[in-house]
Amino acid sequence: MTNILEKIQQTISSNDVVLYMKGSKDFPQCGFSAAVSHVLKTLGVNFLDVDVLSDAEIRQGIKDFSDWPTIPQLYVKGEFVGGCDIVKEMFESGELGELLKEKKII
Repeated sequence: MTNILEKIQQTISSNDVVLYMKGSKDFPQCGFSAAVSHVLKTLGVNFLDVDVLSDAEIRQGIKDFSDWPTIPQLYVKGEFVGGCDIVKEMFESGELGELLKEKKII
């Protein structure tokens, strides 16, 4: 388990925006993942998508890593932002755009 957590930490540390999701940004495999991917695309964010369906270790590991039970999970500059509901609320309120500007992503 330690190796997978280290791999997740390295992925999050070496990419400005990471979305752990079911499927890919071009072919999401669940509505929640599709919604978060759509929000990021709408904001013009370049992000790394990690498909948890293709790796059971990562699928469980990301939940352990964040202590968050659901997928998708969004990370910005190494920090866990949240899942679908949180990301959608932040997008609708303008808070997500502000965070991304503050972190110099957009």
